[in-house]
Amino acid sequence: MSFRLRVTLLAAGAVAVAVVGAAVLMYFVVQTQLLTQFNNTLQDTANGVQNPREGGPGGRFPGGPQGSLSGRSDVAAQIVSTNTGTVSRSDAQPVVALVTPGAIAVASGSAPAYFFDTTLEGSHLRVWVSPGAQRGTALEVWGPLDPIESILAETRVRLALVAFAGVLLAAALGTVVARAALAPVQHLTSVVEEVARTRDLSRRVAATGNDELSRLAASFNEMLGALEVSLRQQRQLVADASHELRTPLTSLRTNLELLARGHPTDETERHAVLTDLVNQMERLSTLVADLIDLARDEEASLPVEDVRLDEVVTDALAGVRGRYPNVLFTVVSQPTTISGVRSRVSRAVTNLLDNAGKWSPVGGVVEVSVADGEVSVRDHGPGIRPEDAPHVFDRFWRASNARHLPGSGLGLSIVKDVAEKHGGSVTLEPAPGGGARFRLRLAA
Repeated sequence: MSFRLRVTLLAAGAVAVAVVGAAVLMYFVVQTQLLTQFNNTLQDTANGVQNPREGGPGGRFPGGPQGSLSGRSDVAAQIVSTNTGTVSRSDAQPVVALVTPGAIAVASGSAPAYFFDTTLEGSHLRVWVSPGAQRGTALEVWGPLDPIESILAETRVRLALVAFAGVLLAAALGTVVARAALAPVQHLTSVVEEVARTRDLSRRVAATGNDELSRLAASFNEMLGALEVSLRQQRQLVADASHELRTPLTSLRTNLELLARGHPTDETERHAVLTDLVNQMERLSTLVADLIDLARDEEASLPVEDVRLDEVVTDALAGVRGRYPNVLFTVVSQPTTISGVRSRVSRAVTNLLDNAGKWSPVGGVVEVSVADGEVSVRDHGPGIRPEDAPHVFDRFWRASNARHLPGSGLGLSIVKDVAEKHGGSVTLEPAPGGGARFRLRLAA
């Protein structure tokens, strides 16, 4: 069953239930009013008989048969006596079948007035029994219910026809409503199917208004935009990674082929080739590790905890000092705690320190400070040119004067990724007297 058909059936069912319910309610209202009016007629007739001054033959009910007890042509009356247990007076012929034990009880005063229904000679009657004007008597007033039942039967037929027509109209209206309401959904579905078929993430759905479907279309457009950006970044990452991997692999292959042919024969040159092999392997390993760190979202699997940022910097410096023995790293730190993934924060801090050590001259000083959830790393190298500053955090970007230095071009990009995923930021500032200063801010 399609969604449109379900909506049609639900709308038609709701309207049909309302129509049928209204018809049933109307029938019971009509039935109640007719029976109540008939009951009131019997009671008013009985009051007229009991109080001739207020009504009676030719008085309250003018036009009735002259000399009749009820004074009406549509109802009849008779008086039952407890002394004889018979009818003492009636409109025409006494109706002995209506002299019931209940009527005698009312006449004797042992029971209150009441209604009862009976069938007499094929006619359905309703009888009102009340105490008579004289002690020991009861007044019975009755009339046929057949006209009311006939009216109710006709009412049932007409209401059934109205209900049936209402159901048909509800089905038609449900179809129209479903078509109109689901038109935006159908358009959204066609766009989704086309995107799935063509892989074209540039398609968008027209979203106007503030209703639920418009918000759904807007959310779908945002999702398509995010997917398009993600796909573009993924393709760019693959292209850049392929380019960066090609260089060390080509160098490795060339050097290995030389060694396989027994070249070079000079021991010094051979040692240089082996050293270059080791350097290219290290570069390749660093590049692969950076790609893995950049591609996976470790926050989804690693626990978030309170991290002492000053301790992370101290541990990172222990490893960086060994890689840059000719650079002096000075530290000014205060105890500061942040919330994050310790391994990722450590990687970001290490990348900043590596970057500063790589650009520092022999005997240079790298100044590190830690306070209030921020790590500041300042080197005294050549600095970064203003035209290069906007690109330092781009993936695989390397300055023209950094081509000869080891690295993958991913270190600072990883720092930015870690900072943003920890609710922080990383910025570059020109340092007075030359060099560059990086500030890594992480949320406490």
